[in-house]
Amino acid sequence: MRAANCRMNVAAILNGLLVSVVAALLWKYVRLSEHTAVLEEELQLTRQSQELSQARIDYHSALLALQEYGTRMVCTGKMHTDRICRFDYLCYSTEAEEFVFFHSNSSFMLPNLGPRRFQPALLDLSSVEDHNTQYFNFLELPAAALKFMPKPVFVPDVTLILNRFNPDNLMHVFHDDLLPIFYTMRQYSDLDDEARLVFMEGWGEGTHFDLYRLLSSKQPLLKEQLRNFGKLMCFTKSYVGLSKMTTWYQYGFVQPQGPKANILVSGNEIRQFSSSLMEKLNITTRGGEESAAEEKDEYIVVFSRSINRLILNEAELILALAQEFQMRAVTVSLEEQTFPSIVKVISGASILVSMHGAQLVSSLFLPRGAVVVELFPFAVNPEQYTPYKTLASLPGMDLQYVAWRNMVEENSVSYPERPWEQGGIAHLDKEEQEHILASKEVPRHLCCRNPEWLYRIYQDTIVDIPSLLEALRATVKTRLNLKKAKPASTVHPGQVREPQCQTSVQATNEAKLTVSWQIPWNLKYLKVREVKYEVWIQEQGENTYMPYILPHQNYTFSENIKPFTTYLVWVRCIFNKNLLGPFADVLTCRT
Repeated sequence: MRAANCRMNVAAILNGLLVSVVAALLWKYVRLSEHTAVLEEELQLTRQSQELSQARIDYHSALLALQEYGTRMVCTGKMHTDRICRFDYLCYSTEAEEFVFFHSNSSFMLPNLGPRRFQPALLDLSSVEDHNTQYFNFLELPAAALKFMPKPVFVPDVTLILNRFNPDNLMHVFHDDLLPIFYTMRQYSDLDDEARLVFMEGWGEGTHFDLYRLLSSKQPLLKEQLRNFGKLMCFTKSYVGLSKMTTWYQYGFVQPQGPKANILVSGNEIRQFSSSLMEKLNITTRGGEESAAEEKDEYIVVFSRSINRLILNEAELILALAQEFQMRAVTVSLEEQTFPSIVKVISGASILVSMHGAQLVSSLFLPRGAVVVELFPFAVNPEQYTPYKTLASLPGMDLQYVAWRNMVEENSVSYPERPWEQGGIAHLDKEEQEHILASKEVPRHLCCRNPEWLYRIYQDTIVDIPSLLEALRATVKTRLNLKKAKPASTVHPGQVREPQCQTSVQATNEAKLTVSWQIPWNLKYLKVREVKYEVWIQEQGENTYMPYILPHQNYTFSENIKPFTTYLVWVRCIFNKNLLGPFADVLTCRT
């Protein structure tokens, strides 16, 4: 009996052990299966990340970094209008269409604005200042929330995240997008040729997408494409926002359009940008070793339009220009030619003629010394619409600019029956239509749907050739010679050195003040055409001062100098009439 019980106990023990082993094996198998599933999922997500980029990424390490360190942000700029932010592990939910900042014990954000981040935004996503459709912000979540969210797909490239403002309009493409992107990428060393552009405004590629492709070796990403890669995209390193330093014009959202109040860009930066683009387009500029025949091959370019804003006597105009300047004239057309082929022609032109329109931004490819001729339809005042005049006039662009305005209403053809966005006014009430038809000049207005402006700007025009040639002769007074056109110097003088003053009293009502100084240190290394000095003299306690422009480094003043009086004196150097140096420390001189 005992033996039988013993055998039963041993069997029970063995069965228990067997069950335990089987359970352990099953548990291990399940865990192994789960781990395999996780690995397969991570492998799939790694593949998705690498569909975005050639860069290799360790998905598991990236996920751990996001979970442990969260998102980190450091920005430059004091206001949302001049701020650019650098992020580690900034994420984007394609379902919510929101950027997400994940908080952990190691995450940080500088500046930490609290609720001020929403007044009105952290930053502008485009270079157009303070436009309420261009604001950027993010939602916040704890990193622990990642457990309950779709697994992220990581973008391993360094990215620049921004909004294009209007990618179908060439002026906006260059002024608002390409130039700001180009110089933002030069502001940060890791935004190099391998960086990826991410456009979040929601537009499709647009007409000029190939121009954006020139700025990076990697294909730009559109907002709509992010959905194809996953529900949660995480950018391992990104910059958000654009520099506004290269913009020169405001479009009239708050006040009527015109040049920006504080222009920070010169023609030097514009020309470096255009040279870089031409190099990427394999376009060589005029100059270098050329034959005598090539040197004489100067020509005029006329922009031809085929849809609206036509020059109705275009053939006659081309012939007249060719005869006046004794050079051939050619036409280019955005509707019929590729933009690179147009740039190639414009980059060697002596004169560029066009109706007012976005195509005139291509004047930034003109050689130095060339002439920009902008034609305006009837009732459109050239002084109120100056994006291309402002561009041509930037120091260092070295372009001549001529505006011509049609003053004869009979030389215009208008289209009141067209849709409103093409200048039609048939949708307006009769009284407003009559007002527009009777007006002889479009009044200053805000952007962007003023019906009188649209009606007039979309007119076709017969150009009065004698008045155009007269305007050209008034500006182009010498024979064009682009080969001799050299960049104007933009080197500013330093401070004058060792300024000093001496005084003497000649009589009870007569005194003299002598001021002298040494030349700026950098002048001895420069070849400057004209050097002058500006001296300000102010009687202490007074609000006005006496300014003088002097050719020499030593001068004695007697007029308006009183005995027993204290004067404050400032001195600075001027190169070539407009390159100003800093004032030296103020002198205090007692007569």
